[in-house]
Amino acid sequence: MTHEIQITEPVDLCLPSGRLNPAAVGWSRKPLHRANLRGWGRNKRWEYWGVVTPAHIIGVVASSLDYVGVHGLYLLDRVSGKEIAVDATVPLARGAVLPDRSGSGRVAASGGGLTIEIEQNFDGTSVRAQARDVEVDLTMPVVEDRDSLGVVVAWSRKKFQYTVKDVGRPVHGRLVVGGVEHLVPERGSHATLDHGRGRWPYSVTWNWAAGADQDRAIQLGGKWTDGTGNTENAVFEDGRLHKIGADLRWEYDRTDWLKPWRVTGQGVDVTFEPFHERVSRTNLGVLAGETHQCFGRFSGWARASDGRMIDLDGLTGWAEEARNRW
Repeated sequence: MTHEIQITEPVDLCLPSGRLNPAAVGWSRKPLHRANLRGWGRNKRWEYWGVVTPAHIIGVVASSLDYVGVHGLYLLDRVSGKEIAVDATVPLARGAVLPDRSGSGRVAASGGGLTIEIEQNFDGTSVRAQARDVEVDLTMPVVEDRDSLGVVVAWSRKKFQYTVKDVGRPVHGRLVVGGVEHLVPERGSHATLDHGRGRWPYSVTWNWAAGADQDRAIQLGGKWTDGTGNTENAVFEDGRLHKIGADLRWEYDRTDWLKPWRVTGQGVDVTFEPFHERVSRTNLGVLAGETHQCFGRFSGWARASDGRMIDLDGLTGWAEEARNRW
């Protein structure tokens, strides 16, 4: 299902010069890259956790774009449709801590009344975030022999991205909203990590979709990887990753984001039906972005490495378009 090179041993993302290490380009089933980024101004580092529960959808992000830190806490009540979004923009990303290895070390960010603390170790990850009248306290335990998707995408020797997409992790914990506690049950809930480290072009557009249930997950990306020879496309079954190497076709209506989305191509035929749209806009002059992130349900199929069609009906997650000048 893929022509891409599989990375099986630990490797540095960059050479001592700060340019991309050619030996780092490819994909992996485990986080094997050390993001030893050098220089200043074009580096992008982020840690994003998206969590789907029977009652809520939660998003927590800590990031450094070198010249600014952009952090956020998002909550959607799936019953009422009410959203709470707290965003913080911190000049020079002061105080942001983002380690160079996925799954290891401490992530921290604060600003604008928002605090984020993420602890990563051998037995799992804890995510704690607090802002105004919202408090999040979650645990994502490690599952032995479970795959995630690591990919290095290269536009050039000077611009490249390493991403880890860990889709459908088990999660449990609690959520406090306005003094009312809500349990996050492990049954019916799942978490997805987007770990990013790289040096990006100034202007870029991407698509991302991720959905899961207890034993299946789908991870799809587009636009930003097209033509590079590597993709962030994969399907997971019982914790096993099946890599999809083809660039895919994304179809959706930018005048009505809640219409069904279609993602198709070699080994993939997916329909995504949104039930809620989240819009996020940033305009700080040189830094600007607009993201339409839709939450909904998947149907269709993706092909496993052995040729089987894995049924995706009923997976819950999101699909998005992001356009950034950064």
